Amino acid sequence: MTHPSAVEHTVRRIVVPLPHSYDAARHLFETLVPAADLARFYQLATWQASLELAEVNAPRGFMVYHRLDLTALMAGSQSFWKATQYTMGNHTIAEQMFRSDPSVMLHAPLRVLIYDDPAGTTNLAIDQPSTLFDSYANADVSAVGDRLDGLVAELITLLGAAVPPEFEAATTC
Repeated sequence: MTHPSAVEHTVRRIVVPLPHSYDAARHLFETLVPAADLARFYQLATWQASLELAEVNAPRGFMVYHRLDLTALMAGSQSFWKATQYTMGNHTIAEQMFRSDPSVMLHAPLRVLIYDDPAGTTNLAIDQPSTLFDSYANADVSAVGDRLDGLVAELITLLGAAVPPEFEAATTC
């Protein structure tokens, strides 16, 4: 019989001001990170076919698995924020970690939030992938976390924002 375990780990949350209005930032994000075509993925007979479809469906490495419009969900409450949460990732990349440790799926796909702050600035918030996946103490998993840092840094650039220095190593790989 195995015993429960606990892993303490530090996660770095990155908040990036975006140079667009909330609606424009959401539109651009959803253009850069298209919705996963789950119906097609579920129909595929081979992993190779999944890899090929992921290349098409996620041209920049990521696709959206779920979108939650928090603005609409909180309508009528005392909370007046504009916010949309996404689960974003690529299961063909995540598989490279999953094969080593299925518990990595606790952090894959990644959670992303686009929101307006009290000053009216639109922001993108995400937990830095390498800090999530380094907690598994597995070099193969950490390497994928570093790769995801690079993809997030590229996405931030495409959104027209400055890449935070925490992603500097990822952008020089």
